[in-house]
Amino acid sequence: MSGDRPTSQRLEHAVGVVLRAGVTASSVCLAVGVLWSLVTGESGVARILLQAGILVLLMTPVARVVVSIAQYVSDRDWTFATLTPIVFIELLASAVAALLFNKKL
Repeated sequence: MSGDRPTSQRLEHAVGVVLRAGVTASSVCLAVGVLWSLVTGESGVARILLQAGILVLLMTPVARVVVSIAQYVSDRDWTFATLTPIVFIELLASAVAALLFNKKL
């Protein structure tokens, strides 16, 4: 174990950092995109910023799962280190299914 924190507290802290960073980055992109659109009236850059904000927000749970996998492997918690990649695969499968079955893309 690294440090003097219990395993669950280290995982909660790491996941909290990832979630805060993802939501903050997404919020900044979305806010700047909206402001850019309102101030300049130009939609190209604003659209890229808005799409980036949504993409970051959608990728935040994926990053959380990746951090969880790394933490479980680091802690040698093999039960959760085995189960968490299944969650990761399910997240990826749902994203692929959404892309394949959405006729607008």
